[in-house]
Amino acid sequence: MKKLLTALLVLLAVGSLCLCSRRSQGGGASGSQGSASESQSVASGSSLIGIAMPETHVLRWVKDGNSLKAEAEQRGYRAEVQWGNADQTQQNQQIQSFLTQGAKALVVGCINDGVGSVISEAARDKVAVIAYDRIIPNSADYDYFITFNNFKVGQLQAQSIETALDLNSASASSPKYITLFAGSPTDGNAFFFYDGAMSVLNPYVDSGVLKVVGPYPRTSSDSGNFQRIATENWQAPIAKTRMENLLNNDARDVTLDAVLAPNDTLGRAIIEACKADAKYRTKLPTVTGQDAEFDSALSIKNGDQYSTVFKDTAKLAEAAILLADQVLKGQSVSIPGAVLASGDLAKIGDTGRKVVKTYLLDPILVTNSNLNVPVDAGFYEADQASQLR
Repeated sequence: MKKLLTALLVLLAVGSLCLCSRRSQGGGASGSQGSASESQSVASGSSLIGIAMPETHVLRWVKDGNSLKAEAEQRGYRAEVQWGNADQTQQNQQIQSFLTQGAKALVVGCINDGVGSVISEAARDKVAVIAYDRIIPNSADYDYFITFNNFKVGQLQAQSIETALDLNSASASSPKYITLFAGSPTDGNAFFFYDGAMSVLNPYVDSGVLKVVGPYPRTSSDSGNFQRIATENWQAPIAKTRMENLLNNDARDVTLDAVLAPNDTLGRAIIEACKADAKYRTKLPTVTGQDAEFDSALSIKNGDQYSTVFKDTAKLAEAAILLADQVLKGQSVSIPGAVLASGDLAKIGDTGRKVVKTYLLDPILVTNSNLNVPVDAGFYEADQASQLR
């Protein structure tokens, strides 16, 4: 009995020494061990990336949300995507839900600056925030923005008008007529689109070759006139109604040669309004667009819409998740196909509170002559692609 008791005491002593040894090793490097564990957790993909998209009535945001989720999951992360229905309060609740679930990163296509309160919450929780294709305005609580060169988007739209109307050969004695539309005043990109376009068109207006019908802000800084041509929340019915009013009033006594439309959704609404006017039933104005939506690509093929701007959002989604991955792992940011905005372009990253690091991808002008570009990029479903070939 004494021998058994002695053996048990020896075993207990050895176990105690081993436990103390393990605690001592862990305690001696608790900071580095904790960081390594956290880094390994992120690297293993067990972390959640919350994806907040602004709405579904513009089709590209549906596609973007699904692409972002797929890219995150392909890299091994958990991912959840929500759409805000153009309601900032609803989007804020969705982002708060991501934070409650312990998200380590947020990819946010915001609706307006009302998102700032939950971005501040994310910053307090040390959650990485990436503004996705829309700057998060009036906030100093995040560091990264990834988008396309949206000033160039506007330039491409205007260049397509320049080509279609042959403005280089036009004269002031026989001017061309244009009316101007802008995107949502709550979307910072709308200002860059417009200013890019007007950097091309203003010289033609100045020379008398191009006449503007309706409000004419030379730049978006003319806030009064810009508000008159802006389209709240990118809503197609608003653009259609405004176009109908223009046709019945300011444009009643002229034939419009072109309409600067900032995206495809609005472009199609404008075309619909024109088709109801007898003046344009045989020849529509040159109408621009953006996003290479299938319905607009088909419209371009059929000769109704003149152009769109292809922003390969699959590449943007891939780049955004790569950025999130590198930030979470503490790596240097390097994104193939994207450049860090600098010089005059650095202002694209100006939130009004700070200038965030902004990574830009290049957009591509698409007309009937190169519809194959988004098709070959796999941008459409197979049955859609077959209708465009």
